[in-house]
Amino acid sequence: MTKHLPEHPIGIFDSGIGGLTVAHAIVEQLPHENIIYFGDTAHLPYGDKSATTIQAYSIKIAHLLLQQQCKLILIACNSASAAAYELVREYIGTQAIVMNVIDPMIHLLHDKYAHKRLGLIGTRQTVNSNVYKKKIDALDRGIQLQSRATNLLASAIEEFGDSNALDGLLQEYLSHPLLKNIDALVLACTHYPVIKNRIAHYFKNKIQIIDSSEIVAKAVKSRLHETQLLNAEGNGSKSFYLSDYTESFVNGAKIFFQETLHIQHYPLWE
Repeated sequence: MTKHLPEHPIGIFDSGIGGLTVAHAIVEQLPHENIIYFGDTAHLPYGDKSATTIQAYSIKIAHLLLQQQCKLILIACNSASAAAYELVREYIGTQAIVMNVIDPMIHLLHDKYAHKRLGLIGTRQTVNSNVYKKKIDALDRGIQLQSRATNLLASAIEEFGDSNALDGLLQEYLSHPLLKNIDALVLACTHYPVIKNRIAHYFKNKIQIIDSSEIVAKAVKSRLHETQLLNAEGNGSKSFYLSDYTESFVNGAKIFFQETLHIQHYPLWE
């Protein structure tokens, strides 16, 4: 693998603000790490794109992050993790550590949810890929999984944030018979933790809501520790690049980080 130093940054990418849930968790757990975030806002949401299209986007963004000397590249999007992780790792896995947001969740389900009945909500791309079901079935832990595509949620969160405007949409999606009598609900889109409390309220706080953000951040920390690339003394700089400069992203980033941020338009597709 290309020689990296602990002070080299972590690269994170997503189609929009969803990956900020993971980025924020990483900053909380790894405050000395330098973060470079790319939001492909010109193409959001990824959930209604074909796998081939998402792969093309992901490879190009990964190369951009490599040019910034990123030691680890995290695909902070379930749709891209499902469609493009193997390809990205094949292309650049010798030049940086490549991680996705699905495998850390699978490890958690293996350890804590044996013989449970789980619901899952995610984009059409994530659900139709069957990536979670295949990986959960391979665990052989007696986990029953019922998945529901909630394709409009990511776009609605980009537009409205954690707003009452989403309640009707949640009612439509979460009332589906597939999600009856579940023990826990997997949020298989990094946008969804933005409305985690709203989802929990719909279920009257009677089931567990499984949010990947902290789980993925812990996995990143563990991987950097294993490879001796943890940055223990840095200032924790943050840089944000957007393929299309949008107010919804800027406002969302301010909510997550509550500080003056360096957000730059980077027209990667022009």
